[in-house]
Amino acid sequence: MADDDLEIDLDDLQRRMDGAMTALRHEFASLRTGRASASMLDPIMVDAYGAATPINQVGTVNVPEPRMVTINVWDKSLVNKVEKAIMESGLGINPQTNGTIIMLPIPELNEERRKELTKVAAQYAEQARVAVRNVRRDGMEQLKKAKGAGMSEDDQKVWHDEIQELTDKHIAEIDKALDNKQHEIMQV
Repeated sequence: MADDDLEIDLDDLQRRMDGAMTALRHEFASLRTGRASASMLDPIMVDAYGAATPINQVGTVNVPEPRMVTINVWDKSLVNKVEKAIMESGLGINPQTNGTIIMLPIPELNEERRKELTKVAAQYAEQARVAVRNVRRDGMEQLKKAKGAGMSEDDQKVWHDEIQELTDKHIAEIDKALDNKQHEIMQV
């Protein structure tokens, strides 16, 4: 059997763990922290020209102040549809329309809501940790197959340590991202 049949695909494991981090960052971006962010509108789709379209494709999204998001809708006929999509999105924001500009004032979060959001952030982080551990488990299964195919114990130890190091690095990144997000949420 050739030596490359005994190789573990670390690049694939790295890519999949990075994917878990990317998903976590996307989840964190959608959490409303009382501070305006254009990314909070990313999941909202508008019925434009018969198709579900992201808001940033029907207008320009800006954050002129820390607690205000504005959308300059390009087509006047879509202003009401954009407004309706925002109200139905569950963001809890009441849009204010001025011509083709929709203003979204971000309300202050109370202490109780902040604590709820930190718990939600922790759940997102735990989901990311589980995803990283699942990738680690897949890597360890590849290692077991390689052992059955004749990989030496020294090589197994090297690969095991590399997979574990990759896992530990990603778990630490997740923990750091969670700490940052919880700190951001609790800031008044």
